[in-house]
Amino acid sequence: MEYGSIERELHIEAAPEIVYEVLSTPEHLREWWPDDAELAARVPGATGTITFGDPAGPDAKVEAITVVEADPPRRFAFRWIYDGDEATAGNSLVVTFDLEPSGTGTLVRFRETGFRERGWEAAVLEEMYRGNVAGWDHYLPRLVEYVDRLVSTP
Repeated sequence: MEYGSIERELHIEAAPEIVYEVLSTPEHLREWWPDDAELAARVPGATGTITFGDPAGPDAKVEAITVVEADPPRRFAFRWIYDGDEATAGNSLVVTFDLEPSGTGTLVRFRETGFRERGWEAAVLEEMYRGNVAGWDHYLPRLVEYVDRLVSTP
């Protein structure tokens, strides 16, 4: 197996503008992905954090993020790093969401890259890759479900 990138395509029954907001704002991110998110701006270079687990708890996993691209409503991309203070080109993974109008909704092309670039030894690379595959297989359907609930609420 290559362990180079994770790619998925999703169809969401909502306009690209709505999907972009859900992918790029902390209040929406918290509803489908991390337990907490902080991001003051959605511009390239902006930094923030995502937290998995109770933010006040000792086992909370806080991860740094840095916005790479913000082109509403077409593309949102960010770097994220486990256990680091700043997500940079040499130490992080890159998540990209490309949005394209499709019928009455949006085609979302998801891609996560940077696994090989991290320089992990083979066993760690495989473990991290498989863990992220499992994670995205859990969270991306939650994204679709959340947007469905959001747009169907009067």
